Amino acid sequence: MEAQEFNEILREKTRMTERIIKSFLPEEAGYQKTVIEAMNYSMNAGGKRLRPLLMEETFLFCGGREEDMPLLEPFMAAIEMIHTYSLVHDDLPAMDNDEYRRGKKTTWSVYGEALGILAGDGLLNLAFETALQSLEFCSGAAREYLTTAPSPEYHLQRLTAALGILAGKAGIYGMIGGQTADIEAEEQEGSLEKEQLLFIHAHKTAALIQAAMMIGAVIAGMAEEEPLEQIGKCAYNIGIAFQIQDDILDVTGNSAELGKPVGSDAQNHKQTYVTVNGLEQSMKETEDLTNEAIAILDSMEGKNDFLKELLLSLVHRRK
Repeated sequence: MEAQEFNEILREKTRMTERIIKSFLPEEAGYQKTVIEAMNYSMNAGGKRLRPLLMEETFLFCGGREEDMPLLEPFMAAIEMIHTYSLVHDDLPAMDNDEYRRGKKTTWSVYGEALGILAGDGLLNLAFETALQSLEFCSGAAREYLTTAPSPEYHLQRLTAALGILAGKAGIYGMIGGQTADIEAEEQEGSLEKEQLLFIHAHKTAALIQAAMMIGAVIAGMAEEEPLEQIGKCAYNIGIAFQIQDDILDVTGNSAELGKPVGSDAQNHKQTYVTVNGLEQSMKETEDLTNEAIAILDSMEGKNDFLKELLLSLVHRRK
C-alpha cells in the first residue's frame, strides 16, 4: 500500500472513529455540568484514536461482519475513554505535572486539579457504562436479527469476554499496575533493570493495545484460545515498540511535532528504555518487535493490509 493511499484511508477511518466516539459523549447539563465539560474537553483534545482504530481493524481482520458493528462501537468509544482518563490523571501535579498535551492545555490546568481528578474518574466509569450499551443489541429491535444469528447466548458470550478483557487490561493487573510500578521506579535509587521497564511498558502501555485488538477479535467471533493468544502477543509487541518509540522521540523529536516539551523525561530524572539500553539498541528492538508482530499476522488466516500498515506506521512515527 502506497503512503498516500494509506494516509487517505487513515484520515477517513479516523474521522469515522471520531464520529463514533462523539456519539457516546454525555450532554453538558445539570449540576454536574462542569465535570462533564472537563470530560468532553479531554475527549475532544485530539489524538490518534489508535486504540479504537486497532480494535475495528482487528475485528475486520478476524472476519467481523457489518451487522455486528453495533456490538463493537460502544467498546471502541469505551477504550478511548479509558485511555483518555489515564492521560488526564497522568498529567496531574501528583503524577507528571504537565500543563500541555498535544499542543493544548491539559485538563487539570484548565479546570483545576480537583476537576481533573473527577474528570478522569468520570471517564473511567463512563467507559463501562458505554461498553454495557452493547447489551442493547441483544434485545429489543435487534431480536429479529438475533434469531438468524447463531444464538443470543453466542452474542452475550462475546460481550462478557470483551468486558472481562477491558476490565482486566485497565485494572491493577494491567494499566494501573503499570502506572504504579512506573511511579515507584521514579523514586528508586540506582538504575532500573530492563525487566522492570518491560513490566512498566507491558502494563502501562501495551495492556490497552492488547485490549483493543483482543476485543476486536472476540467481537468478530474468535473464541479459540490459541489464535486469541497470538493476537494478544502481536498487540504486546506493538505496545512495547510503541512505548520505546515514545521514549526515543523524547530524545530525538521536537516540540512542534510532538505537541509537548521534548526532554521532559530527562528533566524529571526519569529513566526510560533509551537511558537504560541506549538509543541504538532501543531503535533495533523497536524494529524487531514490530517485524515479529507483522509476522504473527501474516501467519494467521485473516487479511487486512491497512492493519499491517497501521502497525508499521507506529514504529516510524515522528509524533
